[in-house]
Amino acid sequence: MIKIISWNVNGIRAIHKKGKWAEILAEDPDILCLQETKANPDQLGEDILHPPGYESFFDFPKVKKGYSGVAIYVKTGKVAATKKIQPQKVEYIMGVPTLDDEGRLIAVYFENFCLINVYFPNGGGGPERLKYKLDFYKEFLKFIQKTRKTQPNIVFCGDINTAHNEIDLARPKENSENTGFLPIERAWLDEVVAAGYVDTFRYFFPTTASAYTYWDMKTFARERNVGWRIDYFFVSKEFLPHIKSTKIHEDFFGSDHCPISIEVNLDK
Repeated sequence: MIKIISWNVNGIRAIHKKGKWAEILAEDPDILCLQETKANPDQLGEDILHPPGYESFFDFPKVKKGYSGVAIYVKTGKVAATKKIQPQKVEYIMGVPTLDDEGRLIAVYFENFCLINVYFPNGGGGPERLKYKLDFYKEFLKFIQKTRKTQPNIVFCGDINTAHNEIDLARPKENSENTGFLPIERAWLDEVVAAGYVDTFRYFFPTTASAYTYWDMKTFARERNVGWRIDYFFVSKEFLPHIKSTKIHEDFFGSDHCPISIEVNLDK
């Protein structure tokens, strides 16, 4: 059994300063996926770049420091060999330069599956950024469908920056015209599901309400649980039998998002 944790940290140096870096590693993930790291590798200390027992991979903006960014940490050595999580190939691009230069994607290919950690654009800031988000969505679905032709076992995780259905946010009516819950954004998630990808949380908890992964810090929304579920683990339907559990770690603090996790049985 392997544990994969995904977390939008809203600054990897910030969570390190708060002592949360040690805490997330203490959760003992076999694979740790981080989004919105807001740092280039040359800005990070050795304990973040190379924590004991892990191999790390980073994608970061090519033009703008302190923005976006993703990272994947994978256990190494005997543990990796035993659990079949030795990386065989790593990719950092979908193949569209304008969408690849913000450091939003890492795909790691293992023996039995492909894991993609992605930080999707949030679509705020005007029509141009919404178009950028929708273009990213479109190309990402093409990318995973292409990958699926040679590796049908797909896992993708991260901050999708859209709540899929009304149950996935506290105030759907008030946000129906706001980015993150626009019909055109939600329609893409419908496409993902129609293409044969499964939202692991909704698979295990189809009717659970008030389960969120993001809260607005400025309005103290977390204390009132006025949140959004915008962080996901999706898996291809071929890989679904290997998913044993999923969890939202709502009591884990340090960011405006909380971590989420899945447990995977690769021996099945």
